[in-house]
Parts: sequence; structure tokens; C-alpha cells
Amino acid sequence: MSSTAPEFAGIAYAVADGVATIDLDLPETRNALSDALIAALIAAFTAARDDRDVRCVVLGSTHPRTFSSGGDLSGFASDVPLTSKHRSILLFPELFTLIGRLGKPVVAKIGGHCLAGAFGLTLACDLVISSDAAVFGTPEINVGVFPFMIAALLYRNLPRKTATELMLLGERFDAEEAKRIGVVNRVVPHDELDAETAKLAGRLAVKSPLLMRLGKDALWRQGDMPLEDAWDYLRSQLALAFSTEDIQEGVAAFKEKREPVWKGR
Repeated sequence: MSSTAPEFAGIAYAVADGVATIDLDLPETRNALSDALIAALIAAFTAARDDRDVRCVVLGSTHPRTFSSGGDLSGFASDVPLTSKHRSILLFPELFTLIGRLGKPVVAKIGGHCLAGAFGLTLACDLVISSDAAVFGTPEINVGVFPFMIAALLYRNLPRKTATELMLLGERFDAEEAKRIGVVNRVVPHDELDAETAKLAGRLAVKSPLLMRLGKDALWRQGDMPLEDAWDYLRSQLALAFSTEDIQEGVAAFKEKREPVWKGR
């Protein structure tokens, strides 16, 4: 583990065996995503991005039954200038973009309630592993709000009609339904969530960090391109991958039936 792990308000942060763990740690608010907590998440993800020892990030919660209740409702109706609110709502897309451009895989570990903005946060992650006790939803409409800032992620992760139904009805659904509609990769028993997440993160952390970064960057960049433009871009990235030493090492290790030793170049 890193000897001088940085500290972030409202977050438990640690690095071990190539995996950075970023756990929301405000149980008294059920990890409500206040401006301060989102800013701390941005700082934590930035630290993980810049740490050469980190090859994978796990985003979770220290609360046994809640990932996050979503956006901080007290901030929605607060008596502050509109310009201040406008600045604060920029934090969500800044965080989502940072995760997309991190260059390292991000796994969301969901052990309980994952609602509203927190549901959008899981969609920004690359993979999602969920406890069978988890509950998801976008209930904003029920309190006179609308999930504006996460709507773009819902429409990019789900069929349009499914995403629209979730946002307009504001109903909650369980982990199996989340897996069925494609927002969760794996559902595991609640008491096995930590162990199964560690296994998944460990498998990601041993891949070539260079090819992982190239691949994740390519997925982010080509997502909204026209098909032929995407092919042109991805061809250029494949040519770049062919020039790396890691691709040569990976092929050699496969032929020699040994584990690869990545050089990161």
C-alpha cells in the first residue's frame, strides 16, 4: 500500500496491488453528492490518474447498505445566486469526463442504494459489479426535479425508451433488473461483493497499462463518431498499438506460455 496516501474530505482513499480504492465515506448523509463531495471525488480520481502505481480504480462506499442517495437535495432549493448554482452543476460533467478520460479502468462497486446522480456516476464507470441487495433508480421527478445532468449518460448506456421510462416514472429497481437492462455487469451475493470486486480489479490491474490506456481512450473518443469516422480513428489507434513494445511482449509471452512483463512503452 502507498505509504503516503493522499486524503480527501468525505472519501476513504487507498492504493494496494495496483488498485486505487475510492470509497464514499459520509454515512451521516448517505453519501449525498454535495458540491464538496463531488470536488473531493474529482481530486481523488485525479490523484489515481497521476499515480503510476495505479492500474485500476474501484469506486465504492464505506456504508454497508448505501452507495449514495444521489445529489444533495438541500443544495437544489438553497437561497444562493443562480450563478453559483450554475458553477456547481458543472461539477457533475467534469467528474464524468475525468472518469471517461482517466486512461485506467474504473469499476463501480454497488452494495446498496444507488439513486439519482449516483446512478449516473455508476454509468460513467467502465464496469459495474453489484450486490444482490442493491437498489437503483432516478427518482428525481418524484420531488419536482429532473435528472438533467445524467440524462446524456442514460441515453448512451440504455435503449432510448428504457432510459425515458426510468426518468419519467422515477421508480426504483433491483440489481437483477439493472443487469437485465445492461447497466450492471455482474450481480453477486451481498457478503461476497468485496471479494468478487477485488478479483475483478486484480484481473484488470495485471493488463498492460499502456494498451489499457490506449484502448480506454479509444472507446471514449469514438463513442459518438459516425461509423466510418470511428473506423478511421480506430485504425490509427491500432497502428499506434502495433508500434509498442508491450504488444510484442504480449504476443511473445503467449507463445512462450508465460506471464507477460509489461514495459509500458
